[in-house]
Amino acid sequence: MSELHDTSYEPGLLAEGTFDPGERPAGIKRIPRGVEHLATEHLVVNVGPQHPSTHGVLRLVLELDGETIVNAEIVIGYLHRGIEKLGEHRRYHQLGTLMDRGDYMSGIHGELAAAMAVEQLMETEVPAKAQWLRTLMSEINRIASHMVWFGTFGLDCGAMGQFLYAMRDREALIDVLEAVTGQRMMFNYVRPGGVLADLTPEMESAIRTFLRTIDGYLDEHDALLGGNEILQMRVKGIGTLDRETAVAFGLTGANLRGSGVGYDVRRDRPYAAYPELEFDVPVGSTGDAWDRYTVRMGEMRQAVRMIRQCIDGIPEGDIMAKVPKVLRPPAGESYACVESSRGELGVHLVSDGSDMPYRFRYRPPSLYSLQALEEILPGRMFADAIMLIGSIDIVLGEIDR
Repeated sequence: MSELHDTSYEPGLLAEGTFDPGERPAGIKRIPRGVEHLATEHLVVNVGPQHPSTHGVLRLVLELDGETIVNAEIVIGYLHRGIEKLGEHRRYHQLGTLMDRGDYMSGIHGELAAAMAVEQLMETEVPAKAQWLRTLMSEINRIASHMVWFGTFGLDCGAMGQFLYAMRDREALIDVLEAVTGQRMMFNYVRPGGVLADLTPEMESAIRTFLRTIDGYLDEHDALLGGNEILQMRVKGIGTLDRETAVAFGLTGANLRGSGVGYDVRRDRPYAAYPELEFDVPVGSTGDAWDRYTVRMGEMRQAVRMIRQCIDGIPEGDIMAKVPKVLRPPAGESYACVESSRGELGVHLVSDGSDMPYRFRYRPPSLYSLQALEEILPGRMFADAIMLIGSIDIVLGEIDR
């Protein structure tokens, strides 16, 4: 059991003979002087590592004064997959299958980052049609991922109904992803040099059918959950991360944009077909759980906007460049990043000229977001802990890697 020390929380003046808060081990009763403050024994509570609401296998060690969180320690390592070390013993075209098992809610984005890093090393020019298909599938995957966040965030806040509606819309998108890639989660669709398969008329029809209803559904979702006064009371002003703190923790994605920093890899470091698309970057102002909610809802609307442009603007041509069956990039290194559903997902490769990477580094955006929990949990009620985990939208597969 880790010792958590209280260096900031002082419910009252200390009686003579007691230790200074910075020296007292956790679990020692705080005894204030006078009758204005209630003395309570601080409890150290384990949340997890099998808690059903932590979006993966996560452990929190919380020090509580009554129902108030005094200190929080995040303990990870329960879902370690060894992706980086495995990647150094796999050929380059196999990296995408490992990335699928990192952020398993946004497999297309992980595959794309790995493929782009390999293409940089090999100086491969990807056909225009493949770039547009990569963008289309990325935005479809983004909405499917955000639907899981939306539904589970409602559950974390006590709203059951919206989860069912979110899964309805997600299933329509997963059916499209399955038809195109052959898989519902571990897609293995984006390959160095292009993509696995083209759209068929049936798949295009399914996407257009989805587009005819999704705008109204998103409005309904936002009205039923975001328009609920009880939810607004649960999330507004809670878990605030200001701009400076968000940047200091290395946050990206909706968690950074919710704090008022309008950084988006698709716009600021454009890749695939994004330079040819029109879209806006939703940005919050205060950095609380409500801003993170509104930014992600805005992102889904922008993703729908980009899907429409992609489905109407995909050019003709090849979907795969001519690449060797066994990839042996020249010695060197590369870094490629994409705007995944959770922020900047990066892949750093170092090649020694062989058919396997000398070094494979995976930058997971959820890891940086999770670190910020230790900043925003102290001072909040215990009931807010799971809601705040949901508000930062983590996936433990890419945190432990």
